[in-house]
Amino acid sequence: MSRAIRFFGTAFGGAVLACLALAGWAVWSAGAFDGPVARQLRTSSVYAAPGIRLDQAAAERVVGNRRLVVAFLEPGADLSAACSGLGNAADGTLALMLSRDGDDYEKYGCSRLPGDDAGTFGKSFVSEQLIGNGVDGFTDRPLDALKVTVVNYDLLVKAGTVPDGARTVSPSLPRYLVAVTAVTAVLLGAAALYLAGRRAARTAVARRERRDAADDAHAKLAAAAAVLAQEIIDLDTRYTRGTRTAESSFARGYRRLVADYAALLPELSDPGADVPKLTRRVEEMLRRSRNLAAARPRRTAERTSR
Repeated sequence: MSRAIRFFGTAFGGAVLACLALAGWAVWSAGAFDGPVARQLRTSSVYAAPGIRLDQAAAERVVGNRRLVVAFLEPGADLSAACSGLGNAADGTLALMLSRDGDDYEKYGCSRLPGDDAGTFGKSFVSEQLIGNGVDGFTDRPLDALKVTVVNYDLLVKAGTVPDGARTVSPSLPRYLVAVTAVTAVLLGAAALYLAGRRAARTAVARRERRDAADDAHAKLAAAAAVLAQEIIDLDTRYTRGTRTAESSFARGYRRLVADYAALLPELSDPGADVPKLTRRVEEMLRRSRNLAAARPRRTAERTSR
């Protein structure tokens, strides 16, 4: 829970939350959760329940672009619930729910016309009561009942009870596209963040490996330099005991080794030095020092031969 709170507290988490809210609104307003009546009346003017014989195309032509929607429901249907279930599918219209009850229609009108003042409320009440007048004689002919309803609507418009104007239908596809875009943005953003994190992690690991390798190389160089220094000290003891003659190859080799080591010391303390190159130089000097240590002094060799 605390991780989720920290995540949504970040800028990216806030963007994800906003995109999810946008996607939810788009899906809901597009009618993803509508019932069959609301789904049909969102883009149509007439709904007929299964089993009711009605020419849908002819019914649509009768209503035209009026702010009127009519639903022919199955007998015994809950008309009030059907009207409430329209949600925002029929905003800006006058809706009439019809259900056959014997030789008559059970009628329920619900106004979804714009306006919320007291005068509009009164007009809406009158419209809901009058829109279904005269349809009871056409229970077997729903198309004729629809024509009577259209006549009632036109009379209400002429009386100023219902505002004149054409119905504006908002197709669901753009809203679904908004939802898909929002969800896609969330997924792409999450994928981009994941890939960026993986790349940063790989870069950090590679940098750490290079740093560790450099540390190992420096440690190896320092150890080799320490061994070389100790061997030079050991050779110095032998040099001071009587091998200082200029003709001695040991003396010449020792002096060159010490000079090379003295020249090497400043480079060992240089942080920008080429460590592999220095390591090779130290190893070569170690080889020379060991060769010198293995060589026997000439006078010692002569005494042994005598």
